[in-house]
Amino acid sequence: MIFAVMAALLVTMVLTLLRAFMGPGLYNRILAINTFGTKTVLFVAVAGFLFGRPEFLDIGILYALVNFVATVAVLRLTHYRELLSEAEGGERG
Repeated sequence: MIFAVMAALLVTMVLTLLRAFMGPGLYNRILAINTFGTKTVLFVAVAGFLFGRPEFLDIGILYALVNFVATVAVLRLTHYRELLSEAEGGERG
């Protein structure tokens, strides 16, 4: 049963990567990468349970924190770039 869960997570991770590469917009791609990070945390937790290694949960929690901080940082960067491009466009027009 656990192997089926790991296989299902791998399939959803592949589909999420496809969405990230083929997404129609920037925010869809950011959401896909964030979802991939969440699936990775789940995969690490299930692998830790399967192999009897509870310390994998610590790795998963750390990866979840890094994923969250990176997503917030990328969203802020894109928000400020949009504000800068609007300000530059308004001054020229």
